[in-house]
Amino acid sequence: MCCAFAEDEAGARAGARLAVKVVPGARRAAIVGLLGERLKVRVSSPPERGRANEELCELLARALGVARSAVEVVGGESRPEKQVRVMGLSAARVRDVLGIDPSKQ
Repeated sequence: MCCAFAEDEAGARAGARLAVKVVPGARRAAIVGLLGERLKVRVSSPPERGRANEELCELLARALGVARSAVEVVGGESRPEKQVRVMGLSAARVRDVLGIDPSKQ
Protein backbone atom coordinates (compact mmCIF):
# COMPACT_ATOMS: atom_id res chain seq x y z
CA MET A 1 0.00 0.00 0.00
CA CYS A 2 1.41 3.35 -1.01
CA CYS A 3 -0.53 5.58 1.37
CA ALA A 4 -2.40 5.45 4.67
CA PHE A 5 -5.86 5.41 3.02
CA ALA A 6 -7.03 3.45 0.00
CA GLU A 7 -10.31 2.18 -1.40
CA ASP A 8 -11.12 -1.42 -0.58
CA GLU A 9 -13.61 -3.68 -2.32
CA ALA A 10 -14.73 -6.60 -0.18
CA GLY A 11 -17.77 -8.49 -1.37
CA ALA A 12 -20.88 -6.41 -1.87
CA ARG A 13 -19.86 -3.53 0.43
CA ALA A 14 -17.09 -1.12 -0.39
CA GLY A 15 -14.92 0.40 2.25
CA ALA A 16 -11.55 1.88 3.04
CA ARG A 17 -8.28 0.17 3.83
CA LEU A 18 -5.93 1.90 6.24
CA ALA A 19 -2.23 1.32 6.78
CA VAL A 20 -1.78 1.70 10.54
CA LYS A 21 1.17 1.78 12.93
CA VAL A 22 -0.01 0.71 16.39
CA VAL A 23 1.86 1.61 19.57
CA PRO A 24 0.57 -0.64 22.39
CA GLY A 25 0.93 0.01 26.10
CA ALA A 26 0.44 3.78 25.81
CA ARG A 27 -0.72 5.83 28.77
CA ARG A 28 -3.91 6.63 26.88
CA ALA A 29 -5.42 5.62 23.57
CA ALA A 30 -5.34 8.19 20.77
CA ILE A 31 -5.21 8.58 17.02
CA VAL A 32 -1.98 10.53 16.64
CA GLY A 33 -1.94 11.35 12.91
CA LEU A 34 0.26 10.35 10.01
CA LEU A 35 3.63 8.73 10.53
CA GLY A 36 5.14 8.56 7.08
CA GLU A 37 2.59 6.69 5.01
CA ARG A 38 0.74 5.14 7.98
CA LEU A 39 -1.83 6.34 10.45
CA LYS A 40 -0.25 6.22 13.91
CA VAL A 41 -2.53 5.04 16.71
CA ARG A 42 -1.67 4.57 20.39
CA VAL A 43 -3.57 1.99 22.45
CA SER A 44 -3.30 1.31 26.16
CA SER A 45 -3.77 -2.45 25.87
CA PRO A 46 -0.77 -4.77 25.71
CA PRO A 47 -0.04 -6.67 22.48
CA GLU A 48 -1.21 -9.95 24.00
CA ARG A 49 -4.04 -12.26 22.91
CA GLY A 50 -5.34 -9.68 20.42
CA ARG A 51 -6.17 -7.05 23.05
CA ALA A 52 -4.33 -4.24 21.24
CA ASN A 53 -6.07 -5.16 17.96
CA GLU A 54 -9.46 -5.13 19.67
CA GLU A 55 -8.81 -1.73 21.24
CA LEU A 56 -7.56 -0.40 17.89
CA CYS A 57 -10.78 -1.45 16.16
CA GLU A 58 -12.96 -0.03 18.94
CA LEU A 59 -11.08 3.29 18.89
CA LEU A 60 -11.32 3.62 15.11
CA ALA A 61 -15.02 2.67 15.11
CA ARG A 62 -15.82 5.34 17.71
CA ALA A 63 -13.76 7.99 15.93
CA LEU A 64 -15.34 7.21 12.56
CA GLY A 65 -18.89 6.84 13.85
CA VAL A 66 -19.36 3.29 12.58
CA ALA A 67 -20.31 0.06 14.29
CA ARG A 68 -17.46 -1.93 15.82
CA SER A 69 -18.31 -4.77 13.42
CA ALA A 70 -17.45 -2.48 10.47
CA VAL A 71 -13.76 -2.30 11.48
CA GLU A 72 -11.39 -5.25 11.27
CA VAL A 73 -7.67 -5.95 11.15
CA VAL A 74 -7.06 -7.74 7.85
CA GLY A 75 -3.27 -7.87 7.86
CA GLY A 76 -0.40 -7.74 10.32
CA GLU A 77 -2.37 -9.14 13.25
CA SER A 78 0.77 -9.79 15.28
CA ARG A 79 2.84 -6.85 14.02
CA PRO A 80 2.79 -3.12 14.83
CA GLU A 81 2.22 -2.34 11.12
CA LYS A 82 -1.32 -3.41 10.29
CA GLN A 83 -3.89 -3.20 7.53
CA VAL A 84 -7.36 -2.26 8.78
CA ARG A 85 -10.57 -2.41 6.75
CA VAL A 86 -13.42 0.01 7.48
CA MET A 87 -16.62 -1.09 5.78
CA GLY A 88 -19.16 1.42 4.54
CA LEU A 89 -16.88 4.48 4.35
CA SER A 90 -14.73 5.66 1.47
CA ALA A 91 -11.07 6.46 2.00
CA ALA A 92 -11.89 10.14 1.39
CA ARG A 93 -14.60 10.06 4.08
CA VAL A 94 -12.21 8.42 6.57
CA ARG A 95 -9.64 11.16 5.90
CA ASP A 96 -12.31 13.85 6.36
CA VAL A 97 -13.61 12.43 9.63
CA LEU A 98 -10.11 12.01 11.05
CA GLY A 99 -9.04 15.45 9.83
CA ILE A 100 -6.16 14.11 7.72
CA ASP A 101 -5.02 16.36 4.88
CA PRO A 102 -4.41 14.14 1.81
CA SER A 103 -1.85 16.60 0.41
CA LYS A 104 0.44 15.70 3.31
CA GLN A 105 0.51 11.99 2.47
